[in-house]
Amino acid sequence: MMAGHISNIRPQPDQVLVDIADYAGNRVIDSREAYNTARLCLMDTLGCGLEALSYPACTKLLGPIVPGTIVPNGARVPGTSYVLDPVTAAFNIGAMIRWLDFNDTWLAAEWGHPSDNLGGILAAADWQSRTNMAAGKPPHTMRSVLTAMIKAHEIQGVLALKNSFNRVGLDHVVLVKVASTAVVTALLGGTQEQLINALSNAWVDGQSLRTYRHAPNTGSRKSWAAGDATSRAVRLALMALRGEMGYPSALTAPTWGFYDVLFKGKPFQLEQPYGAYVMENVLFKISFPAEFHAQTAVEAAIQLYPEVHTRLDEIEKIVITSHESAIRIIDKVGPLYNPADRDHCIQYMTAVGLIFGELTAAYYEDAAARDPRIDALREKMVLVENPQYSRDYLDPDKRSIANAVQVFYSDGSHTENVAVEYPLGHRRRRTEGIPLLIEKFKTNLARRFSPAQAEKILDICSDQERLETMSVPEFVDLFVV
Repeated sequence: MMAGHISNIRPQPDQVLVDIADYAGNRVIDSREAYNTARLCLMDTLGCGLEALSYPACTKLLGPIVPGTIVPNGARVPGTSYVLDPVTAAFNIGAMIRWLDFNDTWLAAEWGHPSDNLGGILAAADWQSRTNMAAGKPPHTMRSVLTAMIKAHEIQGVLALKNSFNRVGLDHVVLVKVASTAVVTALLGGTQEQLINALSNAWVDGQSLRTYRHAPNTGSRKSWAAGDATSRAVRLALMALRGEMGYPSALTAPTWGFYDVLFKGKPFQLEQPYGAYVMENVLFKISFPAEFHAQTAVEAAIQLYPEVHTRLDEIEKIVITSHESAIRIIDKVGPLYNPADRDHCIQYMTAVGLIFGELTAAYYEDAAARDPRIDALREKMVLVENPQYSRDYLDPDKRSIANAVQVFYSDGSHTENVAVEYPLGHRRRRTEGIPLLIEKFKTNLARRFSPAQAEKILDICSDQERLETMSVPEFVDLFVV
């Protein structure tokens, strides 16, 4: 008996696509806290990109694909002299932002770094603004950029609350691509239909595997994967604006849709509508350029440093008490082959804190990693789960990222068990963290700009109203060298 024919009647677009498109294109954001946090996020994110320009492994990937390419009204790449098409500029900015694992973080069933989306947002806004100005039309203001940031954070973060892409082997940058596609298409003037078309293509794309984030393959792709995703989003947005079609059941189509092919047949769980929740609650990385699940472990280690660093040879065992997500992704034994390997190893980061009383990006480089004391301490570490830490990590009223560190000596004595529930960049420690976030920005500005130029940038970024009313090209030009 022959199987029945498959209906070729096009369905209505998947509700997930419709809801994201409606939010990106139509929702008015009225949260003052979200806009103020977005301003801080803009400062911190660009600062992280400026610091990355000190690392040749990053800068070798930047610039035009074809040297000498001239792009009329092209987008500028902060901290450089590059003028690029918006797709390539988005890759450049996105790769810079993520390179050192020092920009903001969102932790839920899925984790990620919502400020990765700034690569596509800033490149598209700058390019379109310069094109508009050349035609006698008004440019975007920085408020448009902040609005797009709030919405990109929200799309990526809400999708991550209950849906674990890492558990099916997919990398979180799929959510960067989806969020950037939505907000960039809207920013460039896309209609509801064009937004849905672009979003459907983002989901239909083949998605990045997490291979490059985990032992035994951890490598530098994890530093440019988000740049690749936000760049692809700009490309998909531009195609949709030219009339390229979409695929209405990209998620739900039996056999061929995202759910069946890549999500084990399960539809997304969405526990709350899109608003401004994610930007208001985003986690800033202030203290250390380290994978966020280890931030509190490093903070605990540094608290122990004054007592421990003179007794390293006497250490018999180090116990790190952690939560399930940290154990699943950054518990790593054996050789570490590159900086990307080291900044995703909780034992390595904790050892550096105990030995040196600090953790900067330089400690991930080969020269620092040759210090034999680091691996000697790693071999003495035991990582155990505290089930309460794991529950509090997922509790929407807590969202803690707890770790504890205790050192045991060969004479039978031991340190106290130093536990840190919330890292410095958590909303619960926002008041404590903001002054340090600003100092981090000042330090990063000083890496690339004269004192006068750095002061000018800081003054503008410190004034919410002045920043929001400034044109995007005027703002971006402050960062050109």
